Amino acid sequence: MTEARPGAAASASLWEREAEIDAITQAIDELRVDKASPGSVLVISGEAGIGKTALLAEARRIAEERGCTAWYARGGETVTSVPFNVVRQLLQPALLGLMEEERREYLGDWYDIAGPALGLTEPGEGQTDPQAVCDGLVAAANRLARRTWPLVLLIDDAHWADQETLHWLSAVADRLTEMCVLVVVARRPGEATGERARHLTRIAAKARPVTTLNALTPDATAGLTRATVGRHADDPFCREVWAVTGGNAYNTVELLAKVKDSGLPPVEDSAGELRALNRSARGHGLVARLEELGVEATRFAWAAAILHTGITVDIVARLASLPRERAVLCAELLTSARILTEPDPSNRRADDGDLEFVHPLIATAVYDSIPSGIRTAFHGVAATAVTESGRGAAAASRHLIEVHPDGEADLVEQLRAAAAEHLAVGAPDAARRCLERALKEPPLPDIRVRVLYELGCATLLTSPGTTVDYLRAALAEPGLDSTERVDAVFRLSQALLHNDQLGEAIRTVDAEIARLEPGSARMRLQAARYMWEGVHAGEELPATHSQELAALAATCTGRDNSERALLILRGFDAMTRGENAEEVIAFCDRALVNGRLAPGLGWTDTEWGIELLLMLATAYAYADRLDRAESLYTDALRTYESAGWSGGHLALAHAYVGLGHRLRGRLKDAESSLRTSLVLAEEVGRGLPLYWSTTCNLVDTLLVRGHVEEAWKVAEQYNFAPPYPSTIVLPEPRSVRGRLLLAVGRTAEGINELEAAEKATAARGHHNTVTATWGAALARSLATEDPRRAAELAASIRRRAERFGTDTAIGEAIRLEAALATGRKAASLYAQAVTYLAASPSGYEHAAARVEYGITIRSVSELERGLTLAESCGADGLAGQAREALDRIG
Repeated sequence: MTEARPGAAASASLWEREAEIDAITQAIDELRVDKASPGSVLVISGEAGIGKTALLAEARRIAEERGCTAWYARGGETVTSVPFNVVRQLLQPALLGLMEEERREYLGDWYDIAGPALGLTEPGEGQTDPQAVCDGLVAAANRLARRTWPLVLLIDDAHWADQETLHWLSAVADRLTEMCVLVVVARRPGEATGERARHLTRIAAKARPVTTLNALTPDATAGLTRATVGRHADDPFCREVWAVTGGNAYNTVELLAKVKDSGLPPVEDSAGELRALNRSARGHGLVARLEELGVEATRFAWAAAILHTGITVDIVARLASLPRERAVLCAELLTSARILTEPDPSNRRADDGDLEFVHPLIATAVYDSIPSGIRTAFHGVAATAVTESGRGAAAASRHLIEVHPDGEADLVEQLRAAAAEHLAVGAPDAARRCLERALKEPPLPDIRVRVLYELGCATLLTSPGTTVDYLRAALAEPGLDSTERVDAVFRLSQALLHNDQLGEAIRTVDAEIARLEPGSARMRLQAARYMWEGVHAGEELPATHSQELAALAATCTGRDNSERALLILRGFDAMTRGENAEEVIAFCDRALVNGRLAPGLGWTDTEWGIELLLMLATAYAYADRLDRAESLYTDALRTYESAGWSGGHLALAHAYVGLGHRLRGRLKDAESSLRTSLVLAEEVGRGLPLYWSTTCNLVDTLLVRGHVEEAWKVAEQYNFAPPYPSTIVLPEPRSVRGRLLLAVGRTAEGINELEAAEKATAARGHHNTVTATWGAALARSLATEDPRRAAELAASIRRRAERFGTDTAIGEAIRLEAALATGRKAASLYAQAVTYLAASPSGYEHAAARVEYGITIRSVSELERGLTLAESCGADGLAGQAREALDRIG
């Protein structure tokens, strides 16, 4: 390594960074090829002071020199709790530069979702889905990248970025193949914890090889020393500079600045004084040096460290209780001492203020040096200043959280207001922190129970276990009114169910039911009990479940939502049990108001949840009322998309739209919707019920399309195999898995799986032959080896299908009997099956019956009709069978 100094435009911290600069330059040049160029992530890792910030500054210089737009943001140690802090720094300035009408047009449907998180508009009321906000911010970044191509995003100190920003950045990293943007992230290893650390790990996994910066070598340190203090610096002095600083770029620069300020000769005789000088530039030495500047300068620095951002002389003067003229002098002293400095113009933002700390290490040292009592007082004054500035309770909350608990009712209300604002912008973890701090104040007893209740509601989407604890605590104390108490019990039972504690969920609901007089509230909890039992597949249903539900539903006219919920549950239960389909439809119809969902039972209403409405739509679907089912499914999809709900809700909407396509016989559309659902479900997490619903229906769709290899690939990739989920999935997953095993030639395993499906469905009384398809598949597989049992199965399926009474169920039962018969009997049965299935909404099953009938009677016209139907369905395997049969006959 030569001692040649980097170019004049470069920072001293860029010594020995040629390889890293080359990698940055290459990534920028690849971005500039054209607007179709895929984006990428560069991650620069290294200890504090190693030169990460200087490398980001050089990346910005190179980007702008090559005609790119470059935006910079920085995390901060004392503001990690501020949601969307870093993403606002990045995106907000560009959007604020537009007129409001332009911003609305630019962000489109995402404006009301992402706008509040970016500080562009006031949040609405209620809780916003965090995944929807993240998706909206990704969409905003994508549109900005197209508008300002080529775009480079620079994130410094990402280990101190807020959790919400890192969630967004992780999602951006997943989408970079379709976003022409370069993201450069600088971080310290090992600083982040919990969810923030997990997001950083995911970001790094999407990056080019992570660049880890090394300390300066002795030769580079010598070159930097001579470039700073003079060419006459001798070798022993230069070696001691390296030994004292360990080659840390920031420490080296600071030490050499002290050498120049002190006039220390850079020769061997002075080398012994370097360690003392180095100590004065950091840690306790920095604090001692700060104290030497005087009490007022120290208080000014403390106040600046409390603010962290937006440091202005006027605000600091107020926090530090200093006259303005004295504050101006303190700012000058601290600037001369290289503690504070003016913000870099290239990175400056509107709310940066007049000053910033020279380096995060200094900010941390100053903040840590503030006596705890004084620090708490400073935060209290800062919270008041922020609140009085009109920025709202959420902006003040990071200071409020640090204030010493003292039983102040006003502080509790401010924290509750801040939590509500955080929930409205999609930051439930920030809301949780505010409410947990409010509990420590502590609030008065009648307010405490509401804080506990609000905590339970805030954590429902993110932590079922935490929700359980808070709601139990709220219910154990007096103070909730009857409506709040019932809602708390309902939410607690939801959380227990999601926490895989079905038994406890039901016991909790039962205990509250016993306390209540007959009425709507009691009926709501009764509905919850039957709903959780009905959706849970992990245990046998109580013998009295259906009888009790039927008796209760018989008293319901649909006059309120509790009665409507019970009618839906009765209709769903009757459908799964294979009771008369006309009665199923009648129950479901009575739950509607003029043929539509009742107010309070919409897809985005949170009182009942999505499970109930999916039961309603699915009961209609399998009762051959696909028109009503598809109307509900598509309404769910439109509602969630327009409201910006994402994650699990949108994944389920796409999955059930796919189910509607599958039952209708639009197999290509079904596959497309289900694959979209699977992508969304992957983001939520594997193993959840929605993940199973999507995978099961996709495998089923691929099987009926004749794409057996692809079905097996999906099953292998997404773990569609035992153990099965604890919640009910339709169609029954063991039945689908058994058919898959038969299709790939693993006959014995397939028969075992179908027999396991028989036992599982019998234990729950699920006798609907359309939802539990194990019987037909098992009968076909046993036709040769055990024709008697196959015939018995077919007869049983026929009886159950006729009891259910739909054209699809009866037609499929007769089609099975035809497959087991021969000669004229087979032909006669196929003719009957075709008649029933032609009247049903089931396109694929109709096509299959036509093809099999044509093969049986060797009819060209029937085969051609079957072929046309199969091709319109997208049933490639069935169409192939029809063509082969036509070739044989022709």
